[in-house]
Amino acid sequence: MARAEDAELIDRFEEFYRSYYRNEIGELAQKYPNEQRSLYVDWNDLYRFDPDMADDFIAQPGQMRDYAEEALRLYDLPVDVKLGSAHVRVRNLSERTDIRDIRADHVGNLVAVQGIVRKATDVRPKMRQAAFECQRCGTMTRIPQSDGEFQEPHECQGCERQGPFQINFDQSEFVDAQKIRVQESPEGLRGGETPQAIDVNIEDDITGKVTAGDHVTVAGILRLEQQGNQQEKSPIFDFYMEGTTVTIEDEQFEEMDITEADKKRIIELSNDADIYEKMVGSMAPSIYGYEEQKEAIILQLFSGVRKNLPDGSRIRGDLHILLIGDPGTGKSQILQYVKKLSPRSVYTSGKGSSSAGLTAAAVRDDFGEGQQWSLEAGALVLADQGVAAVDELDKMRSEDQSAMHQALEQQEISISKAGINATLKSRCSLLGAANPIHGRFDEYEAMAEQIDLDPPLISRFDLIFTVTDKPNEEEDRALAEHIIETNYAGELFTHRESVPTSNVSEEEVENVGRNVKPAIETELLRKYVAHAKRSCFPTMTEEAKTAIREFYVDLRLDGQGSDNPIPITARKLEALVRLAEASARVRLSDTVEKEDAERVIDIVRSSLEDVGVDPETGEFDADIIESGTSKSQRDRIKNIKGIIEELEGEYEDGAPIEEIYARAEEVGMDREKAEHEIDKLRTKGELYEPVTDHLRTV
Repeated sequence: MARAEDAELIDRFEEFYRSYYRNEIGELAQKYPNEQRSLYVDWNDLYRFDPDMADDFIAQPGQMRDYAEEALRLYDLPVDVKLGSAHVRVRNLSERTDIRDIRADHVGNLVAVQGIVRKATDVRPKMRQAAFECQRCGTMTRIPQSDGEFQEPHECQGCERQGPFQINFDQSEFVDAQKIRVQESPEGLRGGETPQAIDVNIEDDITGKVTAGDHVTVAGILRLEQQGNQQEKSPIFDFYMEGTTVTIEDEQFEEMDITEADKKRIIELSNDADIYEKMVGSMAPSIYGYEEQKEAIILQLFSGVRKNLPDGSRIRGDLHILLIGDPGTGKSQILQYVKKLSPRSVYTSGKGSSSAGLTAAAVRDDFGEGQQWSLEAGALVLADQGVAAVDELDKMRSEDQSAMHQALEQQEISISKAGINATLKSRCSLLGAANPIHGRFDEYEAMAEQIDLDPPLISRFDLIFTVTDKPNEEEDRALAEHIIETNYAGELFTHRESVPTSNVSEEEVENVGRNVKPAIETELLRKYVAHAKRSCFPTMTEEAKTAIREFYVDLRLDGQGSDNPIPITARKLEALVRLAEASARVRLSDTVEKEDAERVIDIVRSSLEDVGVDPETGEFDADIIESGTSKSQRDRIKNIKGIIEELEGEYEDGAPIEEIYARAEEVGMDREKAEHEIDKLRTKGELYEPVTDHLRTV
């Protein structure tokens, strides 16, 4: 009876192929076995042909796959080709299962999961059927191998003795095998959830296609593997998947479900005249002030357009922002809020992050069969096409900071270790927060001297804001009012939630919490950002081009005099373009208008005033950002060195300190500043003291 049913099912599959996949099978026959060894079947086609068969494929995938492959072997082909080992792989299942929702009920079923490849082993040969040759009589015994232990023959089929046997590799069957670990995508998680992962074993022609950091959809049969070892077996089992199809997802934010109703609300919002104010009002409303910084971070969430040029090179569209400020100004809270808002984001703290944890690591562990090296994606790879929020940047070791250079500008990460040479994508925006070296800002010192970051890293940030904490009666009163109101709103809400006899009404909570409530709810804003990045690619109008060009040229002209520093570099010009594109995306506009250019010019000017102003002259000086020293500082160092070299020739024991100060005052240099520069030159080892109170240059 079962045989008749089998034959019937095989016939149904043949009929299905003739109806739906005639051309695909013809193409497979031409490319088999070198270029293509699988026929990909869309589950929806199978469902349209026969719903029961499609459901059976989900419930009994192993058996149904055998029937489908048998039908493919029996299919009449126009060319003389035998599809002996061709696979039938079903993809595009009607529903996907979240990795965290996989349960015992799913075991043995065909399931589809979506996520990011966290680790991948190298492709290795796996034995499907072992051919054992008896060393006494030469008889060949073939034993099929499964996923468990390696199976050896008990006795020879010829002489019936128990060996000895030797594996004959020529007669054995091998297949390519690889193991990957798929972790939940960041955009599918809500704040604070730990992402879960599942291991997938894949074989034959689908191996070697993915690498760590790729976003994939994997369909496969759910299997169980016992925990523990040979001596102590556990009743607890681990899930793993026998992968049948692996599809690399190019689409951004594929786990964000944006319904038609959501799209309608997003388009309504984008036409609102106050959209920018609303966006700023939705960014960390519990933190008072910082309108300019919040607006810049909103633009960072939307990001500019990533451009591919005809010559094959790329210009990044992602914006990098650095917040430097006094302690207690709410920087970390802003970063945490961005993690909540960005559809694909990773938060990490500099102190607890190594260069491998941020970029990528080649790890040796027992993932895969035996001890071997595999590639593991770090935070900047997991945040691909999202935002990486890195707190405490200044607390990172300098070698860990330098690992970020390539990720920020080229947007990829190269790793060469243990024979693994790979390049991973890292197309993310970086939002960094740092404290000044001495804990608080000194207004009279150049900013770069107060940050413990490498100048090349600082120069990669498009915008740098300083967040200072200066006493100001009016501001402090408003801040105190805001913090007390925020806490009071929290008290009322908690009281209402936690105390069963609470007499606090919902209206009271609503009224008090108005200041803390975001103008656009978080979930809708996440969808707004994802929708804008998916569908909006604005281009520049002539007015916007002109406004940005004029601003850039004017700033360059400011610094054209012989004594003036160069105030702005071409990197800032690119930053202006990216910001203007992001500003247009906020409105879901296809063009960058003059108003976008003017908005971002104000933000960039404010950022430059924050950072690139020489505290002595009050002028713009981009050299502070690019090289770490202002022009006036460099001039001072040059003058002091010149004075010391001059005096060295006049005095046998070196230049007397008091004489140096006297000469410095003659050329108009303040004694305090001269002392400061001499101390710094001594620390750097450029000056030494041969005799007390006398100096020489090295």
